[in-house]
Amino acid sequence: EGKTVEVTFSGDSYDAVENEYSGSVTIPETVTYNDNIYSVINIGPFAFAGCSGLTSVEIPNSVTRFRSLAFEGCSGLTSIVIPNSVTDIDNQVFSGCSGLTSIVIPNNVTEIDYATFSGCSSLTSVEIPNSVTSIDYAAFKDCSSLTSVEIPNSVTGIGEYTFFGCSS
Repeated sequence: EGKTVEVTFSGDSYDAVENEYSGSVTIPETVTYNDNIYSVINIGPFAFAGCSGLTSVEIPNSVTRFRSLAFEGCSGLTSIVIPNSVTDIDNQVFSGCSGLTSIVIPNNVTEIDYATFSGCSSLTSVEIPNSVTSIDYAAFKDCSSLTSVEIPNSVTGIGEYTFFGCSS
C-alpha cells in the first residue's frame, strides 16, 4: 500500500537515449511491477527533457508534482493539460518549449517557480489562478509571443526579469 513511482528517463542520464519520447504520450495512473501496483505521482527531473519530437502528453489525476526541467527543450510540445491534482511545478519545467502556445495553471499551484516558462516563444496566453501567491525570477523570460497575462490579487511577489524579453 502507498507505493508510488515517477516518470523518468532511460539510462544513466537524461540524454542517454536521444529523443526517447516522441509523438503523443499517455502516462498511466498506475503501473504494475512484480505484482505490486504503484501510483504514478510525479513527472521526474529531466523526464522528457530534450524530446523535441514530443507533441502532446496526457497526464493522469494521480500526478501531484512536475519536478525540475521535466519538459525542458521539448520544442515540438504544442499542448499539455495539467490536471488539478498538480500542486507543485518546479523550476524550468517548460523552459525552451518553443511550440507551446497556451497553458492553464491548476488551482492548487501556489508558486510559478524560477524560469518555469522561459523561452516558450510561441506562448500567447497564460491563465494564472488565485491560488498563486508568487511568480519567481524569469518565470516567463523570452516568451516573445505573450500578449497578455492577468495577474490575480493573490500574487504578492513577482521576481526580477519575470517578463524580460516579452516583446509582444
